[in-house]
Amino acid sequence: MSRSLVRVLAGGLLGLVALVSSLVLTSTQPASAHPMPRSIVALDVGDSSITADLQIPVNDLALASGIDLTGDDADAVLTGQAGDLKNYLAEHVQPVSTTGTPWTVAVGTVALSEAEQTGSGTYREITARAELTPAAGESLRQFTFRLDPVIHQVATHTVLVTAKDAGDDQAREVATVSIDATTMTVAPLTIDLDDTSAWIGFTGMVSLGAHHILEGTDHLLFLLVLLLPAPVLASAGRWSGAAPPSTALARTARITLAFTIGHSATLAISALTRVEIPAQPIEALIAVSILIGALNAVRPLFPGREALVAAGFGLIHGMAFSFTLAEMNLTTGRLVLSLLGFNLGIEAMQLLVVAVMLPSLIVLSRTSWYRPVQMSGAAVAGVAATGWLIDRIGIGNAVARTADLLGTQGWWVAGGLAVLAAASHLSRRRAVAQQQA
Repeated sequence: MSRSLVRVLAGGLLGLVALVSSLVLTSTQPASAHPMPRSIVALDVGDSSITADLQIPVNDLALASGIDLTGDDADAVLTGQAGDLKNYLAEHVQPVSTTGTPWTVAVGTVALSEAEQTGSGTYREITARAELTPAAGESLRQFTFRLDPVIHQVATHTVLVTAKDAGDDQAREVATVSIDATTMTVAPLTIDLDDTSAWIGFTGMVSLGAHHILEGTDHLLFLLVLLLPAPVLASAGRWSGAAPPSTALARTARITLAFTIGHSATLAISALTRVEIPAQPIEALIAVSILIGALNAVRPLFPGREALVAAGFGLIHGMAFSFTLAEMNLTTGRLVLSLLGFNLGIEAMQLLVVAVMLPSLIVLSRTSWYRPVQMSGAAVAGVAATGWLIDRIGIGNAVARTADLLGTQGWWVAGGLAVLAAASHLSRRRAVAQQQA
């Protein structure tokens, strides 16, 4: 690829950034109501019962329950399946008193609507309201919550639980429920609504932040395209030659730190000021950031300024992260602590991804195998980003849907890179030994 062509492409992409940025400034569409592919259970504690408002993504629910929820006509879908849905929800949303007595669960009207999540655009969700009532004399505020809708079949799914007392305007986070990866079971929640310890919510938010990165294919790919050029040097408009490991580590640290500062700043500002940010343009900009990163992995577009660019893109990703906190409608005091926990979870998972991927990339960069790996990674990221960008400006496509699935294969990719790194290292040693023989 000629340098002039690279400059043309870079100019086009920067123009695209400007175009999407204008959408950010002019769009009147409010932030997405449901930014992540997880279920939400919002508890409203009354005098004698608890009202639970449930929001569950349709595709995951259909997969877990086996209930056919296909069809564009919501009324027709629900007319045929409402009974089965209520039975399923009553079975998987089950409080039990501390004495072991199950509560009465009455699931009311079930509705089907559209929601939107960060990274994959609009999707359909089932909403329902359930009345949870303990037996006479049993505590309404201390109980065990057997809560595993979807999770019992879809291991990557999570359920966010919030609670508020009747009359309160804002909720507090109670827990994030997910499957135990070791036992592959979902442990019941021990609920004590009188325990207002901030630590409970804090740990839940750390987990939520980590899951956000782990499940966010676009964020993972953005990290990958940032890492791909880190172990090599830029020379004469090309990536050529392995950088010393210390240089690769320092460059990665600067890029990661700059990205963290960028997304932390907008995450904090967006969450604390409760500004309604239009989701669609932000998600489109994230796709553009991956596209530019992929092109930079092919040819150095901004050598020596990677950290500055990462900080700029971090500002965009931070706005997307804030959608999750905005959805929870927390009090300001809770929001500050939740913000810290959520950000710590994001950083911990980012560092884990870097720690797993970077050693393999550094080993590969010292062999002739790295160029194909670098180009392949950039190509996959570029194609996925293009599909997402088209999808996020309103044109659904198979590329975007396929790219969404890449995140579930992340650890296989990391494992494959490790195997390649080991094989390339052995091959290099064998070649050196043959030359010395």
